[in-house]
Amino acid sequence: MRNYSFKNNKAVDTTLRYFAFLLLGLALLLIAPPATHAQSLADIASINVDELTDDQIRELVRRAGEAGITEMELVQMARLRGLPAREAEKLQKRIEELELTGATFKTGVSASKREPRKQVDFSQITQGIIKLQSDFEGIENEKSNIFGADLFYNKSRRLSFEPNMNIATPRNYILGPGDMVYVDIYGQSEQYYEANINPDGFLILDNIGPISVSGKTVEEATGIIKNRLSAYYPGIGGSSPSTFIQVTLGNIRTIQVHLVGELRLPGTFTLSAFSTVFNALYAAGGPNENGTMRNIKIIRNGKNITSVDIYDFLVNGKANLELQLQDQDVVLVEPFLARAGISGEVKRPKIFEVKEGDNFGDLLRYAGGFTDEAFKERINVTRITGKERAVSDIYADQFGFFLVKGGDEYFVGKVLNRYTNRVQIKGAVFREGNYSLTEGLTLGQLIKNAEGLRGDAYLERASILRSFEDLSTEILTVNLRDVLNGSVSDIPLKREDVVRISSIYDLQEEVYVQINGEVKNPGTYPFSKNMTVEELIIMSGGLREAANVKEVEIARRSSETASGTFSDLIQVSVEGGLTANNSSTFLEPYDMVLVRRKSNFSLDRLVKVEGQVNSPGIFSIYSAGERISNLIQRAGGLTDFAYANGATLIRRTEFYETESEQVRRQRNLMDLQQKLMLDPNNTEAQELLLDRLFKDLGSSPQDSSEVYSAATTKREVITGITETKADLAPIKIRQTEAVAIDLDAILRNPGSDLDLILEEGDIISIPRQLQTVRLRGDVVYPATVRFEKDKSMKYYIDRAGGFDIRANRKRSYIVYANGQVSRTKSFMGIRSYPSVLPGSEVIVPTKGPRVPVRPSEFVGIATGLATLVLVITQINP
Repeated sequence: MRNYSFKNNKAVDTTLRYFAFLLLGLALLLIAPPATHAQSLADIASINVDELTDDQIRELVRRAGEAGITEMELVQMARLRGLPAREAEKLQKRIEELELTGATFKTGVSASKREPRKQVDFSQITQGIIKLQSDFEGIENEKSNIFGADLFYNKSRRLSFEPNMNIATPRNYILGPGDMVYVDIYGQSEQYYEANINPDGFLILDNIGPISVSGKTVEEATGIIKNRLSAYYPGIGGSSPSTFIQVTLGNIRTIQVHLVGELRLPGTFTLSAFSTVFNALYAAGGPNENGTMRNIKIIRNGKNITSVDIYDFLVNGKANLELQLQDQDVVLVEPFLARAGISGEVKRPKIFEVKEGDNFGDLLRYAGGFTDEAFKERINVTRITGKERAVSDIYADQFGFFLVKGGDEYFVGKVLNRYTNRVQIKGAVFREGNYSLTEGLTLGQLIKNAEGLRGDAYLERASILRSFEDLSTEILTVNLRDVLNGSVSDIPLKREDVVRISSIYDLQEEVYVQINGEVKNPGTYPFSKNMTVEELIIMSGGLREAANVKEVEIARRSSETASGTFSDLIQVSVEGGLTANNSSTFLEPYDMVLVRRKSNFSLDRLVKVEGQVNSPGIFSIYSAGERISNLIQRAGGLTDFAYANGATLIRRTEFYETESEQVRRQRNLMDLQQKLMLDPNNTEAQELLLDRLFKDLGSSPQDSSEVYSAATTKREVITGITETKADLAPIKIRQTEAVAIDLDAILRNPGSDLDLILEEGDIISIPRQLQTVRLRGDVVYPATVRFEKDKSMKYYIDRAGGFDIRANRKRSYIVYANGQVSRTKSFMGIRSYPSVLPGSEVIVPTKGPRVPVRPSEFVGIATGLATLVLVITQINP
């Protein structure tokens, strides 16, 4: 028993492995594109069927079969989506050669899993094989002026009238060959059948036989099938049946509809059996420019069963979707009946097709009605009368019975841009604008209607612009003060009068004062009477820390310009607290207040000492005369390992981008703000300080790059020189440079010329005791060697292998650890090399590459020498 179980499990395991490999293979086939594709994804309009592989053709037919469409329908759908007719014929021939015709039609009973009704999507059939055009891609998408012409034929159309396949089975649906029918038996007996109606119209059920249902409605077919099955299921019949039957549709058949007449793409089309006339018109591109949209005929079995008016759908939204097409129906689109155009102030200014009996009211309804600015009392129409045109007028009471004829052109005018009872008031009143001219309206009453005059109204003069019937104008000038106090009679107004009341400020320049210098917000401020210097400083945000309140200057425009004086200068002083006092100086319009800076004022100036000192770090310069020796003393002096000869001073150049005082102050305030925000237990005073900081930091500080300084000018000069000199290498502008100092001598003689005065940003770097010498340049083997006391520079060069072939010996130099440079000297051929100290760097420059003499240059030199010898011999025979 155990052996049997083991063998059985092994067999099951092997089977599962084969099944897993099979699933993996199928997944790869579905995901990966076939390797035998002869071309990449191509557009359907430019496809060459000859370049499609047999595998691609078979895949197309297979997908079409799964969607329930035949090979012939597949070719026809390809033509509708842009495949040229010649290529469509090739595709049909290829399908026939591969013997794929009829491979997708189901004729028997199917016991497969029941699926919902499928919507045929041609893009899914061709996915990965052919690239479809968008609907009517490549056509000229010109807007037609004929109403409804672009309903079916539009490059960006989205209205397809696609029938809904997932509706309940219509009981009046007429069955035909190709329909899939589901027969469900339930109750005492249970069974289900699934079969297609064959071309002969029979539904063949397993063990039941053929049942003729073609041409019957679903309801009628249900009765026929029920009677046939009652012989096999007795519980179906009788007055109290115990077994029941239900007949539904699966995938429905397709039908062929013929579209003829004035269409863009006339022909025979394969459509769903649920399709209506709108689906058919969509497939054919709709009526062309000459086709009717008001009388599209449906012909069935040689008889005109109905007519479709597309305007009923466009205007009223009635699509008549209940009328379904049947196989071999003919949709006939005749030439249009008559057309009339309407333009002007209507919502759809287009050309409309009209039927006999249509009146102007109907045409206006087609056009969407009047716009808001339409003149509705009279419509102008131009009509063709025999051999010429005539113009007529239609009045509002005639719209319902004035009949429209073909060729009519209607024009709806616009209301006039004029007013029957308007007066205007502008200027220094509270409510400017248009007002109604009532009977007896006067100037004073109009001012009251405008809610009165503003305080700045100029009362000595007002003007009224009056228009006459001939459109000429005149200006009436009045003294507004006299009119308002009753000294003169009020002035009656007339239609289209324009009253203009000036402001006293319209008659003079705006006055202002300015403040610059050490205030928080320098600039221009409005002038007010009795304004003092202190008030202007408060308006500008207050004084800065560097402000000199004892020397404030007012520059006032001089009234004696003839003598060459531009400004009168007034020196004033203000209290630091900006308190009000009787001695304050009052400002006048256009005054310029200048708040000067305290002499020698500066924010903290910082320097840094790093390296071998007892207390390295950042230090503040305490006086303008502090020197290097003072700073080393404040840093605790040198350590035992300090190498004083290697000390270097790093100093900012004039090109250093220094932060302005305002930027530094702003940065400090931001740091204070961050610290207060991180503390959750601030006091009331700290919270108020935080609010002030938020207010003060709201405006960005002035960028130091905007300040045009002497350093900027110098930078531009240097850049200009390098740009104009083609043979001059670009000069590198540095923000900091190393300054060579003799720290040992400085500490021995404090205050000497060697002891430099400190500047802001200075960095003094003192290294540890150095014990090596570096050799660079044109030596045999550049290296770093150990320092040996009392050895010459030539000794160290020899330790690097000596000079190379192209070494420029007389220009050799040495760079000491503190940045000082000393070069080789030569006198009468005897070279004197500089001494070497620990940390030095010996640099041997090269002579550059040797340029060989060309043959042409050699010939030139030889010719010149020969000529010179000849001249000399003739001078001295």
